[in-house]
Amino acid sequence: MNAELLAKAKSLGFSDRQIAHLTGQTEDEVRALRKRLGLVPSYRLVDTCAAEFEAYTPYYYSTYDRGDDEVKKADKRKVIILGGGPNRIGQGIEFDYCCVHAAFALKEDGFETIMVNSNPETVSTDYDTSDQLFFEPLTLEDVLHIYEREQCWGAIAQFGGQTPLNLALGLQKNGVNIIGTSPQGIEIAEDRKLFAAMLRKLDIPQPPNGIATNEHEALEVAKKLTYPILVRPSFVLGGRAMQIVYSDAELQHYMRFAVEASPERPVLVDKFLEEATEVDVDCIADVGRFDDPSRGHIVIGALLEHIEFAGVHSGDAAMVLPPHSLPKKAIDTIREYTHAMARELKVIGLMNVQYAVKDETVYCLEVNPRASRTVPFVSKAIGFPLAKLAAKVMAGKTLQELGFTEEVWPKYWAVKESVFPFNRFHGQDILLSPEMRSTGEVMGLDADLGIAYAKSQMAAGAPLPLRGKVFISVSDRDKQHVAEVARQFVELGFELVATGGTATVLAQAGLKVQRIFKLQEGRPNALDFLKNREIQLVINTPAGQTPRADEVKIRTTAVYTNTPIMTTLSGAKAAVLGITALKKQGYGVRTLQEYH
Repeated sequence: MNAELLAKAKSLGFSDRQIAHLTGQTEDEVRALRKRLGLVPSYRLVDTCAAEFEAYTPYYYSTYDRGDDEVKKADKRKVIILGGGPNRIGQGIEFDYCCVHAAFALKEDGFETIMVNSNPETVSTDYDTSDQLFFEPLTLEDVLHIYEREQCWGAIAQFGGQTPLNLALGLQKNGVNIIGTSPQGIEIAEDRKLFAAMLRKLDIPQPPNGIATNEHEALEVAKKLTYPILVRPSFVLGGRAMQIVYSDAELQHYMRFAVEASPERPVLVDKFLEEATEVDVDCIADVGRFDDPSRGHIVIGALLEHIEFAGVHSGDAAMVLPPHSLPKKAIDTIREYTHAMARELKVIGLMNVQYAVKDETVYCLEVNPRASRTVPFVSKAIGFPLAKLAAKVMAGKTLQELGFTEEVWPKYWAVKESVFPFNRFHGQDILLSPEMRSTGEVMGLDADLGIAYAKSQMAAGAPLPLRGKVFISVSDRDKQHVAEVARQFVELGFELVATGGTATVLAQAGLKVQRIFKLQEGRPNALDFLKNREIQLVINTPAGQTPRADEVKIRTTAVYTNTPIMTTLSGAKAAVLGITALKKQGYGVRTLQEYH
């Protein structure tokens, strides 16, 4: 490797990491050599006004082709905000919201804001969001170049989701001042062993779990925990490759085809808590600012209770704020655990915690000392911009100074529902899992929980029906509970339609039900009824981990015919609540400002 070859490689777009891989060196060694040779990129301005008049919107890109550096000088303290990178299913746009609010908040406090993001389709990359914008990949090499070139005071890695969070430790090692929760605190939350040790120290229960670096180890851990288990790779975004596994055969298939396990990238194995209620908590803290851990404030922005049982990714789950069915004891325990962990991790800024509540025990599933997907929803629901407040806390202010020290408990209900792209993916099953699949979300607000839920369904594009036929087909484990839900629909004036086993269970409960053919038995069947718009609501819970082909056809046909569908009994119960409230009182519309 000589100076000429290195210069040519860089101008052709090879990263330090690629060059290190090809030459048997480390990325740090290549970076050091490059710096010794004075080989650094220059930044050029994209002329957003096509030379018609002077551009006041500095968009920059880097190049190794020789030429003048066009970055404008500024004499304020500069803070880099690392964006979320390319948007895809599994990468929530909510992180972009947090980056934008950080830019606005820091501008208000007199900082020069520098946004680094590689996605032109976001608000954070709009011309009027930050003072300077660099269209660069979110890699250690590119962020370091900008940080050093601009002589920044600090960098925010907390707001762009998992992508910048994974860079935090490397950036700190290279002299970057990561403001907010320290990379060491982030590491405790991300590293499985450190996280488990922290929970033991604080006496907080977590589901029994283990780590596997190969198939044999995974089977051993599963034997110890007993099925069902939740498996996932470490350091993932949007719950990718997370799966609930019910047998050895499924686990072997997962280890062979879904992930590449290694000692550096172990697979995490947790006992899956069936029929547990999942709760998301978003909080903001400034305790890391103080040497005395008892000082500072921790304010819970919201406790969000999932409508679906545990096991659905929080980006996909429907949620209720404040919690609608949790006992006071569980809420108090959640508060206590959240405060203890925020102090232990010395949080400065935002923190998200996921809990599962089963048989009155509160289990901690995971902690993320960063912004979460629910921050925009919570901020709008409670009337306080959490991301803005967090950015100001990270830059040096205390919650006391900002006047936000008390938890807000709304006097109305806010329901979050997710929006899915299933009608764009022909034949794709709509079942929700630990892997995130939503592409947006909506909110329903009302003083009545049923109406709030009904509003969220309207906004998501599948309004709840007030009359007609309900098609019910549930798994064996749901059959013992289905008659109670079905009876409520009958009381609301609906007619019941069902196949085989479900029809028998409903008839035995004394309910009038129209029995129709299963798909393979003949016609008319559920698909015919759906296509003819004779069914107004579908309740279809999966029969097992590997969905049957006819179930998938029913669920996808419901999507294409725009028929509301519930894939869990908890969702069906929420629908009953919504329809009851709509029939009783109808709904009114108020602005967000009126609620606040």
